[in-house]
Amino acid sequence: MTSDNEDNPTGGEQFRPPTTDPWKGFRGVMAGTLVLEAIVVLLVLPVISALGGGLTAFSGGYVVGLAVLMLLGAGVQGRSWAIPFNITLQVLTLLGFFVDLALGAVGVLFTLVWVYILYLRKDIKDREARGLLPGQRD
Repeated sequence: MTSDNEDNPTGGEQFRPPTTDPWKGFRGVMAGTLVLEAIVVLLVLPVISALGGGLTAFSGGYVVGLAVLMLLGAGVQGRSWAIPFNITLQVLTLLGFFVDLALGAVGVLFTLVWVYILYLRKDIKDREARGLLPGQRD
């Protein structure tokens, strides 16, 4: 019979991988957030046309293009480049201040949401490394 320390030559604790994929649900949260954000970004269109001095080809194209990128991005959350892509979308949304104040305000709101999502990502990674996820405990 071998002890846990014989299997792990470094002498540290060895944790088993979680029985369920904790990242599957996290990817779903990110995809759902992007879909919700795309809807909210599209709702800026009537605000721009009524209050923002009118809808131009540039402002309409920027808003619709950004929403389309968000919807497409929701489908690629399993890729290794998903997090940098999501951050890029947030920067583009924040740059919406140059298009209209309403789009910039949406950018600030969702940037706070994404900061919290990245905090949760770090927390899940830390818990997984320490073996504290529900699927890793006995």
